[in-house]
Amino acid sequence: MAYDLEEQEQLENIKAWWRQYGNFLTWLLIACLLAFAAWNGWNWWQRKQAGEAAVLYEQVLKAAEARDVERTKRAAGDLEDKYGKTAYGQMTALVAAKVLYEAGDLAGAKSQLQWAVDHGDGEYQHLARVRLAGVLLDEKAYDQGLALLKNEPPSPFVALYADRRGDLLAAQDKRDEARAAYRQALDKLGVDEAGMRQIIQFKLDALGTA
Repeated sequence: MAYDLEEQEQLENIKAWWRQYGNFLTWLLIACLLAFAAWNGWNWWQRKQAGEAAVLYEQVLKAAEARDVERTKRAAGDLEDKYGKTAYGQMTALVAAKVLYEAGDLAGAKSQLQWAVDHGDGEYQHLARVRLAGVLLDEKAYDQGLALLKNEPPSPFVALYADRRGDLLAAQDKRDEARAAYRQALDKLGVDEAGMRQIIQFKLDALGTA
């Protein structure tokens, strides 16, 4: 009988505990299940987006390889509109900008590079900044180009930024500042970048001595 009373008391304690915390635990379980479902759904959506973007990116590459400017612009526009948040959007903008630049469409190249600057991140954004500054150099928009490169980038891009700043400053005949920029670029180049080092050294020598 004592055992039955003890068992009944434990059962009542469990019921009381459930009355106090049962609703909370139920809602917590539901929230966890919903979060798990949402996480799975988000991963599935990202994989779907990446797969579809990869197909369009192939079209961009084929159009670029054929130097088909109009087809490149159309494919790039479609990809950036639909899948601009994927890495393929940034890669597409850089590819399209190169094709347009080589075709003499500076406005189109600037538009693509500006898109990559505004929507990109990491290495793609920094490459887009350097290349856009190069287009602005061609257009003699030197101050705009320098403004793009005013902030210090991550270490892998310091030499590229400094080299392009040197080009812009040299074009403005700011020789001392250009020399300083080229010297910074040389200091930051890796030992395996001999080709770029030679080019920068040539530009530095062309400025003459201070």
